[in-house]
Amino acid sequence: MADSSQSQADTQAPLDPTTMSNGANTELPVLPGQPQDPAGLMASMADPTMMPVLPPMQSISADEIALYDRQIRLWGVKAQEMIRNANILLIGIRALGNEIAKNLVLAGIGSLTILDHENVIEEDLGSQFLITEENIGKNRAEAAAVELRRMNPRVNVIADQEGIMTKMPQYFAAFQIVIATSQPFEMASTINMSCRMFNTKFYAADLHGLYGYVFSDLIMHSFVIEKDKSNIPSKAGTAETSTRMVVHVETKKENNKLREIVTKQEMYCPLMLANSSPLPPETIRSRRAKMRVPPLISCLRGLFDFQKQTGRQPSGRSEDLALYTKITNEKHLELQLPHETLTATVFRMFLQNLGTEIPPTAAFLGGQLAQDVINVLGMREQPLQNLLLFDGDDFKCPIYSLQPVFDPSLSMMEPLDVGMAPGMGVNGNGSMPTTNGGGPVSDTTQMQDDAHQAQG
Repeated sequence: MADSSQSQADTQAPLDPTTMSNGANTELPVLPGQPQDPAGLMASMADPTMMPVLPPMQSISADEIALYDRQIRLWGVKAQEMIRNANILLIGIRALGNEIAKNLVLAGIGSLTILDHENVIEEDLGSQFLITEENIGKNRAEAAAVELRRMNPRVNVIADQEGIMTKMPQYFAAFQIVIATSQPFEMASTINMSCRMFNTKFYAADLHGLYGYVFSDLIMHSFVIEKDKSNIPSKAGTAETSTRMVVHVETKKENNKLREIVTKQEMYCPLMLANSSPLPPETIRSRRAKMRVPPLISCLRGLFDFQKQTGRQPSGRSEDLALYTKITNEKHLELQLPHETLTATVFRMFLQNLGTEIPPTAAFLGGQLAQDVINVLGMREQPLQNLLLFDGDDFKCPIYSLQPVFDPSLSMMEPLDVGMAPGMGVNGNGSMPTTNGGGPVSDTTQMQDDAHQAQG
């Protein structure tokens, strides 16, 4: 039998994205020394001193009802009480994190923990409103927390100055929702899978100048829609989509009108699977719909894969630009998108914006994400399912439900054996198809020249 002290030490290994299993059926991150089976893992973390404790539920006070009167009129006292008791973790407090934190604090959540180990630099002042020149050289999380406490003293704002790499999976058990901003794909996926171990809902978001995205994994989320009763009443047990089901229906009379209170349940997949999943069938079936898909999704998937292969973002070097161009073209083909939408201009604009922060983009994405978090906490309205893209060039903000391919005969409540459809976007021998006039952008020299100008 293994030594118990050694076993406990093994389960305290910090997050390491390089040890993440890439198996399609993986539910949990495999960290150094951890048992493979969930039951063994949970048993090894049974020590109460190792597990964070959730605070008890507190009723909303009369003062808070007066303070939040206008939003209570929108979603009710019960929803505000759920928001009041929420404990949220925000990873990263740059421009996007500033907007998310501001919106959540003003909405009156119970507690917000900001995790960021980096210090404020002069460049931060151009896009982050929670800091000033006096904060240069100080920890970002601590500097932002001071201003957030001023915004709403009723919210418990905690600054955690440690790095995300130092955190163990059980760290996320204390939170209802974890929001990871500006994280590389591998790290965001590792955080996501750690959250799933404790049924913690997860968001990932990032921005690059005029572009950005928000991803949500709420695991299994129930919410309520209230509407006028139509000629076709809602029925419990009805599957509205492959991920959403009606689970309960009530009827009430209000102002001489019949109203339906419909409880629905939405099922989600983790970031790791969504990133390899095809576009929705209704999009793939229509060429017109595919032409409307922003090539930003291919650029982002290309960026994620480039980060996985190199551990960094593309630079202006020729070899980096050639690799990024190749990967992004492959992703575009896998998504079955028309080759003419992925142009040299698209590459140039994306690379030019890569890594930059523009406040209007941060404000839009931060507002969208925070509003979805509020809806999820209050269990009202349809939540984001599951990828929102923002293309500032064309002022488009589509939402796509990216779901892994599985047998449609399976119930949405049963475990899914998922994976990419065999051969999607590749030839029979596993290589990417190549064409001259009809294929993806193949003139990498032009790509590299344009990208050099963008980087320079």
